[in-house]
This record gives sequence, structure tokens and C-alpha cells, in this order.
Amino acid sequence: MNSASSRSRTLKTVGALGMAAATAVLMTGCGQSSDSATSAATSEAAKVVPQKQTTSPSASAQLTEDQQERKKVLDATKVTFDDAATTATGEVAGGKLVDLDLEGVDDDDNDQSPSPTGSGSPTGSAGPTGSASPSGTGTSSPSASPGADGPVWAAEVAEKDGTIHTVRINAVDGKVIEARVDADQDADDKKQTADLLAQATQTPQQAAKVATEKKKGTVTSVGLDDNEGDGVIWQVDVVGSDWKKTTFDVDAKNDTIVREETDKD
Repeated sequence: MNSASSRSRTLKTVGALGMAAATAVLMTGCGQSSDSATSAATSEAAKVVPQKQTTSPSASAQLTEDQQERKKVLDATKVTFDDAATTATGEVAGGKLVDLDLEGVDDDDNDQSPSPTGSGSPTGSAGPTGSASPSGTGTSSPSASPGADGPVWAAEVAEKDGTIHTVRINAVDGKVIEARVDADQDADDKKQTADLLAQATQTPQQAAKVATEKKKGTVTSVGLDDNEGDGVIWQVDVVGSDWKKTTFDVDAKNDTIVREETDKD
């Protein structure tokens, strides 16, 4: 009797252990299945919600409006100041360059003080470099970005008697767009221009070289002007690699820089 009871208790114990083991296996399987389902759901969610991208600000976003405009015009310009000057003077027999400006670059910077004479220039009209232009037209170059045909060099070339010719040159292919005699010039205008040119023993190209030796960059404007009654100057604008513009007043007799100013914009 005692032996049978012992065997019965042993069988019950073994059975209980077997059931416990089976339950553990089932629970483990359920746990793995649950983890797999969670991982799959997470993976699918990742496909739906894109990862947040971090981008650094563009270089152009850090430039001022004026600097962006200079960059835009100069990136499109293929004809250098020297080449444009040669083309312009070639349009007028015996002509001398008085003013050359790349349109669209700081055309509205007419903030220079007038000369003691009250005219500030050979004719008293505003010029594209901030100085007055000897053309006597009373208007400055239009402030505009490069048009459909690209940027333009606008030149003023004088005959020996001071008669001004306007020559406009495509700054991409170097072709002459327009060449004409300025209509509103009187005898006084022509005489003033001729007198300034007679005093300028240095060429605009020499003045541009002096300016770019002081500051590396691209020449965007050169204009002849009266130095407030103290001789004559070539006013040269140079745009550097930082797209800032520096204006140099270069003595037109000895190539000495008498003033320089960098635009903060």
C-alpha cells in the first residue's frame, strides 16, 4: 500500500514538471512573437516618418542684397574691363576713354560729395561710379540686373575736342550693342571734358592696375573726375572675392591712391 502511494506521488510530480516546462516554452514563444511584432511595427513606422535632415545655410544666404547682385552680374560677365575699354575706344577715331561701367553693379551709389565748382564733373551729370559723368546726358546708367542678353559695359569715349560718344558692349560676347554721339552737349561741356583729359597723363588702364594691386578683385567701373579742384582722378571700383566693393581715387597724373573706401553692404 505504501509502495503504490509512493509511485502515484512520483508520477504526479513528473507530470507537474512536464506541464510547467511546456508552459514555459509557450510563454517564451509568445514573448518572441510579441517582440518580433513590435520590431516590425517600429520598422514600418520608420518608413512612414522620414528622418529629420539638418542642412547648413547656403553661402549666398549670408551675403547682403548688394553683394548678391554683384555676384549675379559678375558670374555672368565674360568680357574684362581691359577688353571692353579697347573695344569702346576702337569705336571712336582718336577717342579716349572717359568712363566705363558694368551696368547692374552699384548703379545707384551716387552718394559722392559734389566738387567746389558745383558741377562735380565735366558736365555736372551723375555718373555710374558715384562721381559725375562727363557725358552731359543728365542720367546715369540704368540700375538693373543682366537682361536677356546678359550684362553690359557702358562706356563714354571722347573725341579730341571733348565730344562724348556712348558705346555699349555686350559683356558676354564682347559685341558692340550701340555706339552714338551724345546729343545734349554744349561747347562748355566739351571744353570741360577736353580739359580733364588733357590733365590726365595716366590712362584708365594704369589706374585700374594700381587699384587691383592694392586689392585683388574685378574692376567694375572706372571714371575720370575732378578731385575737388585739386587735379584730376580716376575713380576705380573693385569687387573682391568677398563680393564687397572698394572705391579707389587714383591721381590721374602720378598713379597715387589719394582715397579708398570699402562699401559695407
